[in-house]
This record gives sequence, structure tokens and C-alpha cells, in this order.
Amino acid sequence: MPRKVGTTKKVSTQVVPVVGMTESVELELLSMMKKLGIVRSESYNKLGSINHWGLDWKKAIPLIKSFRTPGSLGLPAKLMDWTINDVAKCITASQAACKDAVIKKIYKRFPGKENQKSRKELSKQLKNLTFLSNSLLHRFVRKEFKRGHSWVKNQIVYQQDGYKCKRLSRNTYQLEIAGLVRGKRNKIIVRSNRKIKGQIRLIHNQSLGRFEVHLLVDYGNVKIPSDRRSIGVDKGYTEAFYDSDGYAHGKDLGKVATKKSDRICAKNRNRAKLWALHRKLEKLDPAKSARIFKNNLTRKTENKRYRQNQSELTAIIGAASKSLFNGESLKVFAENLTQPIRNRRQSRAMSRKLNSWMKGKMRDSLQKWANWTGSVVTEVQPSYTSQIDSVTGTLLGKRSGDNFTRFNGVVLQADHNAAKNILARGTDKEISRYMSKTQVQAVLLRRTARFLKGMGLSLADAVELGWLDCKHTTTQAFKKLLVEMPGTSR
Repeated sequence: MPRKVGTTKKVSTQVVPVVGMTESVELELLSMMKKLGIVRSESYNKLGSINHWGLDWKKAIPLIKSFRTPGSLGLPAKLMDWTINDVAKCITASQAACKDAVIKKIYKRFPGKENQKSRKELSKQLKNLTFLSNSLLHRFVRKEFKRGHSWVKNQIVYQQDGYKCKRLSRNTYQLEIAGLVRGKRNKIIVRSNRKIKGQIRLIHNQSLGRFEVHLLVDYGNVKIPSDRRSIGVDKGYTEAFYDSDGYAHGKDLGKVATKKSDRICAKNRNRAKLWALHRKLEKLDPAKSARIFKNNLTRKTENKRYRQNQSELTAIIGAASKSLFNGESLKVFAENLTQPIRNRRQSRAMSRKLNSWMKGKMRDSLQKWANWTGSVVTEVQPSYTSQIDSVTGTLLGKRSGDNFTRFNGVVLQADHNAAKNILARGTDKEISRYMSKTQVQAVLLRRTARFLKGMGLSLADAVELGWLDCKHTTTQAFKKLLVEMPGTSR
């Protein structure tokens, strides 16, 4: 039995619909949201600049109240403070994402062990505004950091002392939330399976035409063992995940996504024809043009169906993540997919509309279940993981569809082979997460050349035998290795 060394909380976001409120309460809430939207917008304009790099969100309130007071908008001070803190936390997260992107550029600009000290020094400068004196870092940050702006005016943030929750029946609760008038609380009824507590966010969902309460739910603690089992995960399209143990998770994902994308593409092609007809008839027959627009070109029904499609795909991805962890605390190595997944079976429209969304959902779902099981997800450099022979760790072999054929003729399952390579990449000291594709290729070609040298062959011999893809022959690393390791004549 492994020794228990710690615990972590199982936390998830829950969306609770509002099922009852009076018309006067609704009007007051919408008025509050509009006023708090001004606070949110001005907070982003003030704190979103580069001058507030390394912002401490706890010190944001005085900076905003120096030019905008609650009385000028007729707002309670607490509601304004909670909104400012929420904006400051969002800006802090945006800065952290920018730092991650800049560090990646630093690793690309200064690769290798000889530049380790330079990378460390540059990364250290990103913690505060000292990077402004470094022209290189300043340029990197200027390209990656997007100055904050906000047009959000449909939400109110409440802390625990801003509302009271009272149970009415089994799945119905009444919330008494702070309003514009001091001492007077507005009552709304929500449908929930648990009592609401902690920070909540009241949102007016305009696409669904309803109010919702978003909150974090704590489902208890999970114990973390001292020795987590390591596993590699290949993210795909046909299956959501394929692990290094040889199991596929979310097998129906590709079939369902393709069906839905084909329907969307076909419908949009037909809409384009109707749209052209509508524009043509605007002057010739305005009445018919208006009928076509009203009956065929509105988005209400299609948006509803698109949300249903996304919900179905989200359910498949969530079930795949749950199946992958299976309640076990793991150390997961996964691909760092910064580009959309490429697949010949998909249309370009599919890649644009669905792939990037699915990629984000896979990442979020993995992280959610990792948090719930006390696991750790580590992202690795994904280049060439599907083109490496997991047995030898070289570029000898060829992938074709779901099969990977090794140089000796043995056929492996391609996704299983890729998952094993990702697992090996997680502990690879030569290939870091931020290395470029060209640098990874150079490392792998050197390993391949060393392997072939033991067989008395060279890289050129491997290309001639069909073991190595000829695309590698155009690189500088390949030409350099031909000189260093020429092999022996066959």
C-alpha cells in the first residue's frame, strides 16, 4: 500500500439556472450589470496596460477609486470592490499567459545547455518591469501581451456576505442578493441540487434569454499517493485519447464530430446561396427578400443546435478523460498542441470551427480530472512523436493511417506507438517543451545516425532502403551527420 503524502480538493464549476424573479428585480439587476460594466471597462483600461505588470490584485481597489467612486454610479461600495478584484485577477492571469509565451520564445532564441544561464536571467527579468530596459524582452512582451479591454456588462460578482441562501424544497433555493438600495435585498429562485455558498457570479445569458448563477463546488478531498504511475497520452481525432498502456478512450469522437461538421458545412453552403438570392431580390422584390431573410437566414435555431452539438462532444471528451484516469492518481504526459490538429478526413471549415475548440476542451477536461484524482498533467514538445519508432527511439519507420511500420517490417498500432513516444518525451533531458521543431529533428536525426552506425549503415543508406523519410535529407543536421557518421559501404 503506497504511503499517503497529501490531499487535494475536488473542485468544479456548476451553472445553476434562475427559475423565478419579479419584473422589478430583473430590471434592477440589469441596471446594476450595466453600471458594473462601466466599472469593469474602466478597471481594464487602467490596470490592463504594461505599467501594471506584476499587479497584486489585492491592491487594485485604491487605484480605481482614485478616479471612480461608487457614489458617482449609485453603486454599493462592496459590489464595486468585488468587480475590481475580479478584473485584477483576470489581468494577472493574462500576464501569466504572456510570460509563458515569452519564455517559449526565449528558449527558441537561446537553445542548448550553453545558454541556460542566459535563459534563467531573462526569465527572472519577466517578474517585474525590469524587462523594459532589455530591448529583446520588451519586444517579445509587446508582441504577446494584449492590452486589456472589456465590454462585458451582463454579470455581477458576489462574495459570501453579499447574499443569503434559503432552501425552499428539494431542488429549489431562494437567494437574497444585495441590490442598489442599502439594506434591501432582491429575491431570486434557483434550481440547484445543493446549497449555494462561496463566491458566485450572476450572469444574464443573452443567447438563452435567462439568468444563471455560476459557482465553484467543492466535492471533497482526494488523497495523493507518493508514487504516481507515469502514462503517456496521445490526443487524436478518431479517438479522444490513446494511452501508452494501449487503451483508446472516447472512440466515437471522430465519428460524431465528422457527422456534425458535415451537416454544418452543407447547411452553410445552402445558406450562402439563399443569402445571395436575398441580396439580389432586395431591390427587385423587397417583400420576398424579407421573407427569405426571416424564414431561412436567422441564426436562432442553428445556434441552439450548435450548442447541442458542442454539449454532445463535451460529454464524449469528459467521459474519455474520466475513463483515462479511472480514479487513479497518475503522472500524465500529454502533447502541448499549440496548432490545430491536422487530419485529411476533415474539411478546412471543420478545422477552423471545431478543431481548436475540441483541442481546448481536451486540455481542460484532462486538467479537471487530474485535479479531481490528485494527478499531474505535464505537457511535452509534440514534434515527431507520431513518426518515431517507440522501440528504438529513432526516425526509422513510416506511419500510414492507424499503422506504424518499423524498419524491420513489424507493424505497431500508430496511436499506441505515439503515446509511448510521448511518455518517453516526458523524461527526455535533451528535448525540452519549448524547443523548436527543427531542433527536435536535429536531436532525433543524431540518435538515428548513432543507431545506424551500430549496424554499419549511414543516414543515406536508411533513405535508400526506405527506412527514413526523404524529407529529412534537406536539413542542415542531416548533411552535417553524413560527414560526421558516414557509415560503411554496403
